[in-house]
Amino acid sequence: MIYQGGCHCGAVRFEVEAPEHVEVEDCNCSICRMTGFLHLIVPKRNFRLTAGEDQLTTYAFNECVAKHLFCRVCGIKSFYIPRSNPDGVDVNLRCLTSVPAQVTVVPFDGENWDANAAALAHKSL
Repeated sequence: MIYQGGCHCGAVRFEVEAPEHVEVEDCNCSICRMTGFLHLIVPKRNFRLTAGEDQLTTYAFNECVAKHLFCRVCGIKSFYIPRSNPDGVDVNLRCLTSVPAQVTVVPFDGENWDANAAALAHKSL
């Protein structure tokens, strides 16, 4: 299935290919907890930015592996390149205009990221 999504103001738009039933992570790390991001990690080949590349700004912290991409107009992070899966794209399920038919939300202990990150490696294959 192809799902459409983007930021709040519409300047950034994308398409993501994902199944009708998805598992997303609800991470408790500091940035995810504060932004309410629900993680739908897909391989890069399943993601296509359709508008707004020039409207994105990047924030990186800690080891600067993750590339947090924000719309410079409205400030929404609708997707980013995750530290756990730098070969993939992590889409915020809450930024899709239509969601998969079945969504399973699982807790992810991002506060203890080093001990748990390997559990996500398969998601971008």
